[in-house]
Amino acid sequence: MKSGSVRYRPLLRQRVRLVHFSRSVFSEERVFLLVSIFVGLLAGIAVVGFRLSIDRMHALMLGTSPLPSRARLLLAPTLAGLVVAMLVIWLFPKARGSGVNQTKAALYVYDGYIPFRTAIGKFVTCAIAIGGGQSLGPEDPSLQIGAALASITGRSLKMPREKLRLIAPVGAAAGLAAAFNAPVSAVLFVIEEVIGRWSASIFGALVLAAVSSVVVTHYFLGAQPLFSVPHTGLIDTGELLAYAALGIAGAAASIVFSKLIGILHPRLKAAPRWAQFFLPALAGLLIGGVAILGAPHVMGAGYSSIDQAMHNHFTWQMLGILAGLKILSTTLSFSSGTPGGMFAPTLFIGAMLGGAVGGVEHFLFPHLAGPVATYALVGMGVMFAGFLRAPMTSVFMVLEASGDYSIVLPVIVANTLSYLIARQLQPTPIFELLTREDGLELPSMEEQREETVLRVEDAMTTPVPVLRVDERVGDVWEKLKDSKHTRFFVDDRPAGWTLISKQELQDQVAAGNDGKPIGTLLPPERMSHLYPDNRLDTALHQLGHWPIVPVVHRVTPHHLIGMVTMKGVMKTYAALPSSMAESPEETI
Repeated sequence: MKSGSVRYRPLLRQRVRLVHFSRSVFSEERVFLLVSIFVGLLAGIAVVGFRLSIDRMHALMLGTSPLPSRARLLLAPTLAGLVVAMLVIWLFPKARGSGVNQTKAALYVYDGYIPFRTAIGKFVTCAIAIGGGQSLGPEDPSLQIGAALASITGRSLKMPREKLRLIAPVGAAAGLAAAFNAPVSAVLFVIEEVIGRWSASIFGALVLAAVSSVVVTHYFLGAQPLFSVPHTGLIDTGELLAYAALGIAGAAASIVFSKLIGILHPRLKAAPRWAQFFLPALAGLLIGGVAILGAPHVMGAGYSSIDQAMHNHFTWQMLGILAGLKILSTTLSFSSGTPGGMFAPTLFIGAMLGGAVGGVEHFLFPHLAGPVATYALVGMGVMFAGFLRAPMTSVFMVLEASGDYSIVLPVIVANTLSYLIARQLQPTPIFELLTREDGLELPSMEEQREETVLRVEDAMTTPVPVLRVDERVGDVWEKLKDSKHTRFFVDDRPAGWTLISKQELQDQVAAGNDGKPIGTLLPPERMSHLYPDNRLDTALHQLGHWPIVPVVHRVTPHHLIGMVTMKGVMKTYAALPSSMAESPEETI
């Protein structure tokens, strides 16, 4: 028996190694990354089908001619609105909206749950609406479709709740990347506006999903970019004044756009049920009327018109008119309850506005004027920053679309101005405004970005006396017996810091241990120090075990410059005026 057990020991050790290897390879984080790739592939296929469906509906309802007949221009968006209204009211009530808020709500309210029915409803209704000429875009719906497919995948795999919450934004990044053919911008937007934070594992999952979905779209639809961008560049630094003017104009257009939706959307949403059957059709009828009067460019996503603007096919006057008409038509479509996105309309408005500013500069300062395409591209970013309030995404989106980093300076100047002015004059971002109308209180990513980060130095007070481990108990007692403090730090370098109380010193003196070094009386546990620039919540981990924690300088880590207590931390968080008026010295 003994020889048999010895013979099987190598086999047992091999099995143990195999178990450890399988656990390391198939850890939860790695499985999540693998699932993210699958979600990206799935979202890519769905978005390819979505884009093809939009094209098919456009061909059926508006025809294949570049100039549809007046009857088609008037009837197509009207009938599309009527059909979509019936589908939304009777079959897919959760398909309303753009899709961004719904995905965010899934993350923060519904533990990542998005019904498959919602994905189907979004696919069908948006394909009909956008293909039929309603002034909306496919990017936001693609984002929600990807999030819904990710949610279904996570539930099928019985993922834990935390991972199930995060898999929906991963699918959102995949869907947006496939629709926009811009994986970097998609990842940044989801981090900036949906999740609001990121870690290495989340970032890796978002990137893998976005890249996977773009690979799928390239395979089926080709690798050509969404826009055919001609030569761009900054001709003269004097042009920056024109780009600054574009930033101001973009902020004004963003505010007008937000105000119109903020006024009209809640009123139409509160309309009687019977009226909601006809509101999308009425919006389509008005949009068709605009098209008949000479501006069919405002129908649908308007990608071809953006390309034409970049290639200088319009006068600057016409570009300005198209920007205004797109604001009006998109407000009508979206406020009527028609499902669809606002990404494409925002880019359309920005491109027309940028082209108009570029055209004016060509007229006034022909020796300074750069390519109109540069102004159109920068205008797209300007509207994205001012209206959708995604400043980082707006910069990388323009750079990713153009592939030209020589325009980074005008992009940053114009986008920053647009964002800052729009934020000042319209404090509530459009997505947050729509969320409140739905009766939800979701975290505002813009407010989170603007929150003041509290540091340890904000709660730091004057430290208590520091003792050395080699000091005698009697000597220390004579020195500190009249101190108002009840605890003292002991510097036991390099092991760390610890505490000794006045009562312990008194007890040792009473026991006749005056001559003993303090180091012989200390407990084995040591505390870590903090630095003044540490986030204040870092102090809470230490304060859960110790009543006070030392704060040291990074250059001289054994030089005590302060301390933090739970009382001080709570005062700082509460921001009580009295705490600011008190003496920095605290008795403990």
